[in-house]
Amino acid sequence: MSLLAKKRAKLQESSEDDGRRNVRRAPVQLLAPLDAHADQRLAHAAIDPVLAAVQATVQHHDPQFFLKRQASYAAVALVTLFAVSRFDYHRLYKLTYPLLALTGALLTACVIGFGHTGGGATRWLAIGPIHVQPAEIAKLSIVVWLAYSLAKKAEQVKSFTVGFLPHLLVAGLFMLLCMKQPDFGSAIVLLLLTFTLLFVAGAKLGYLLGASILGVGFGAAAIRFSGYRYERYLAWLNMDQHRQDIAYQAFQSVISFGSGGTWGVGLGRGLQTLYLPEAHTDFVAAIIGEELGFVGVLLLCGAYLLLVVRGIRAALRAPDDYGSYLAFGISAMFGVQALVNLAVALAILPTKGLTLPFVSFGGSSLLVCAAGAGILLNISRQGPPAPEAEEDELEGDGVPETPLEPVLP
Repeated sequence: MSLLAKKRAKLQESSEDDGRRNVRRAPVQLLAPLDAHADQRLAHAAIDPVLAAVQATVQHHDPQFFLKRQASYAAVALVTLFAVSRFDYHRLYKLTYPLLALTGALLTACVIGFGHTGGGATRWLAIGPIHVQPAEIAKLSIVVWLAYSLAKKAEQVKSFTVGFLPHLLVAGLFMLLCMKQPDFGSAIVLLLLTFTLLFVAGAKLGYLLGASILGVGFGAAAIRFSGYRYERYLAWLNMDQHRQDIAYQAFQSVISFGSGGTWGVGLGRGLQTLYLPEAHTDFVAAIIGEELGFVGVLLLCGAYLLLVVRGIRAALRAPDDYGSYLAFGISAMFGVQALVNLAVALAILPTKGLTLPFVSFGGSSLLVCAAGAGILLNISRQGPPAPEAEEDELEGDGVPETPLEPVLP
């Protein structure tokens, strides 16, 4: 029997032994352990260099498959960002309901059997060689619709039947369609985006507090009465006992961060890509932590913080409420998703299938993020000039330059 076969047999026996135990007996802890470390005895062991690109080579017969595919996505995303940034965001008014209806249709298609299944969930629609993830589009669609509706209703936002309930019902429908895939993480993000924009628009805090309590209750019920979610939750609470089965992914992710130390092992020198499932998508932050260390993760967090801060600045300087709500919503979309993804990778939260904006492999997420960033750029372009620009205009004759009015006959 080969060494690989022996290893697989050993893991299978371990999984069977763990499967005989009732995971619901796991002791409850406040937080998952974050002190996991790699086996130091194997730290300097020789490796087969052919395995450096094992996933792309085995699955796609090309060690640079993911790099080439993501490069093509990035090129399209750059074109998308530039095109959307030149598109006046006020024209989104007419596209609001068609975009909302299209997103709802795509989510429904995933649920009723037209979706592509992967990892136990049906979250993608195959359109030829392209796989579209409707849940990613739903996040931007709900922001666009909420911005339109809240700006139109103005002071009526404070009412329950006109300003609060309709928005919660539409968001709830999208959340339900996401959970049927199942995609619990995207459903949570949609709820947080809805509450954020309702709060910014001035909805009554009592309504938000009551809805938050109901949301927490429904979320707890969705976890408790769903077998796989509850087992995943209990395994997260006791990761050390389930590191070879349910908590394997989270445990390997924590090892990646721990292996990186302060400065990391070096770009492209990480080994956890061989052991960590979805290392190029949902858990790409763990690979960054291993290869670039604490400093790299800190810089990554700083980049997201800067993006959110500049987005909020654009929202505060927007020429109208619609632009403000759009900018606030898109900034929240980037910030919330990055925060949840990093928290999952660090095992602060149970495993959720959420991508890291602009970084995770995948075309749907990257294109949606590029479109959102393009809208932010357009909103910032239409805001008032910066103080430095105003000072430049006042130089010379001491009066701002104004365009000459046409002479009428």
